[in-house]
Amino acid sequence: MALNPIKAARVIPMARLLAAAQVVMLARRHWHRLDPYERRRVITLVRVAGGRRGRLTPGERLELVRLIAKADPKLFAGLVVQKFSPVPFPKRMVRSKS
Repeated sequence: MALNPIKAARVIPMARLLAAAQVVMLARRHWHRLDPYERRRVITLVRVAGGRRGRLTPGERLELVRLIAKADPKLFAGLVVQKFSPVPFPKRMVRSKS
């Protein structure tokens, strides 16, 4: 059962809400690197897999790997760490491949 937004705002400190919002905004930017068909395909493959890679064919696994790579998860992780790290993060970790 989900909390209603008003109760959630009272329970979760504002700093954590703002931090979560920043991560969501970064994730959205990376998610939108995929075109609409690719986003639907990622969702379909993840649902079919149900958390178990054995439920995907080798071709589907390869397709999912390529789609995830297109969203550049290494850059996403680097940007999240850079956003919240109290120490400087190496620039090579927060630059895009392309």
